[in-house]
Amino acid sequence: MKITTLVIRTLIGLFLLFASITYFFDLMPQPPATGNMKTFVDGVGATGYLMTLAKWTELLCGLSFVSNKFTSLFAVILMPVSLNILLINMFLMPDGIGIAALLFLGNAFIMYANWNNYKGLLKA
Repeated sequence: MKITTLVIRTLIGLFLLFASITYFFDLMPQPPATGNMKTFVDGVGATGYLMTLAKWTELLCGLSFVSNKFTSLFAVILMPVSLNILLINMFLMPDGIGIAALLFLGNAFIMYANWNNYKGLLKA
């Protein structure tokens, strides 16, 4: 279980670092969006902060996962982001569902692996 957790945590961390660094340094051009996805991307861009906030969250979570520091906290912080990525891909861009599902399931696995750290939060 420890090796599986290490591998999944590191892969997710590296993926998140890659996604955020390519966004901030504009290393890869974004494919043009069409239809409802274009409307969504235009709306997120119109806020002026939402995509930057998501990418900073991804960067911090990626650093946490790779360094294994505060992993339980950042797994909780990443959960709504990974769920949103999954739902966006499910409803607006189904061709990217595979990577989104792996990110969400990997994050859920990290939370499951650290379940003892959450028990105090879930007491009534």
